[in-house]
This record gives sequence, C-alpha cells and structure tokens, in this order.
Amino acid sequence: MSLVSFIASLIKKYRNFILYCIIGVINTGVDFGVYTVLTLCGMYYIAAHVISYHCGIVCSFLLNRYYNFKVKDKPMQRFASFYGISLVALVASAGLLYLFVDICALDKILGKLIATAIIVVVQFLLVKTFTFKKSAE
Repeated sequence: MSLVSFIASLIKKYRNFILYCIIGVINTGVDFGVYTVLTLCGMYYIAAHVISYHCGIVCSFLLNRYYNFKVKDKPMQRFASFYGISLVALVASAGLLYLFVDICALDKILGKLIATAIIVVVQFLLVKTFTFKKSAE
C-alpha cells in the first residue's frame, strides 16, 4: 500500500471526525470570539462561557447537520439530542474551566483552551452515536 493510498484510506475512515474537528474549529472560533468580547467587556468569565458556548452549539449543530453527517430528518429531535449532549459538555467544560482558572491559577483563555481540548473527543462520540445516527430506512 502506498503512502498516498494509506492516507486516503485514513481520511475516508475518519471523515466524520476530521470534518467534526474542522467544524469544531469554526464553532470554537465563534465561542472564543464571543467569550473574549464578553470577558473584555467585564462580564464574569463563567457567565461569558455559558453565553459563548450556546453560540457555538447552534453553529456546530447547523454545520454538522448539513455538511458533516448530512442527516436532515427530524431536525427538532436531533437538535434536542445535540443540545442535551452539548449541555453536559458545557457543565463538564465549565467545571474544568473553574478547576484550571480558580484552582490551578491558569490564565482564563488558556484554561478555556485546555478544557475545550479535553471535551472534544467525548462529545464527538456522543454526537455521532446519539444525534446524527442515520435512521433505519
């Protein structure tokens, strides 16, 4: 097997995860942008995190639904599932953010970056398994 065909097979096998990560970069940019603006305006960092995370949730759902998993049926049910998983991830990431900022005394932005990195893989697996699982035809 050549290197090119090996890389092509990896891309094919992990297509959803690769796209999830690319979309994640986009919605994380939205999340971080909103978070940064709100904290620079003096908002308490946990409140800013909650608001910015919700902006990222909506962006992520729409992009994953249309471009990654391409599952367009049952939009309200799928959004409810996605939102529920995202809220669990929000609570977990807020807890990690608190741990990193208040307990470990890391910078607020660095703490959010580390918390986000930890949550990504678990959230992907949950979203793929529960939210965007294709319905039986």
